[in-house]
Amino acid sequence: MRTYDLTPLFRSTIGFDRLFDFIEAAQRAGEENYPPFNIERLSDDRYQISLAVAGFSPDEISITAEQSVVTVEGNKPDKAEGEYLYRGISARPFKRQFSLADYVQVKNATFENGLLKIELLREIPEAMKPRQISINGTTASKVHQLEGRAA
Repeated sequence: MRTYDLTPLFRSTIGFDRLFDFIEAAQRAGEENYPPFNIERLSDDRYQISLAVAGFSPDEISITAEQSVVTVEGNKPDKAEGEYLYRGISARPFKRQFSLADYVQVKNATFENGLLKIELLREIPEAMKPRQISINGTTASKVHQLEGRAA
C-alpha cells in the first residue's frame, strides 16, 4: 500500500488540521478490517452503524462519543476455554473509530443477535438553519416625507 508523508503540508497551511486528520484516518482505515460494519442512512437526518461483534457480550464492548468521533472498543478477558480444533470466530481486541459530521450525535446503541447498532441523528441548531430575511424598502410616500423634512 502506498503511504504519503503529509508533514510538509502541516508547515505551510493554517486551519486545515482536521482535513489532514481525515486523510490520515482514511489511510489507516484501509488497513483495518475487523470487526466488519455497515453504515446506513435511515432518513435525511438519521444514520445507523452496525458492527458484527459475534462472540462479544455487551459488557465487553465500550462506546465513547466525543465531539466529532465515535469510538467502539472490544476486549475479551483471557479465559482458559476448551481446546479448539478450528477457531473461525475472532475474539481479538478491537478499536474502531468513526468520524462524524458537524451536528451528528449518538442517540442510542443496542446489541442484538451479535450485532451492535449505533443510532446517529443530525440535529442542526435553530441558529444555524437557513431563514428567510425580509427586505425593507422605502416607498414613494416615505421618500416624500424625508424630502419635506430636509427642506
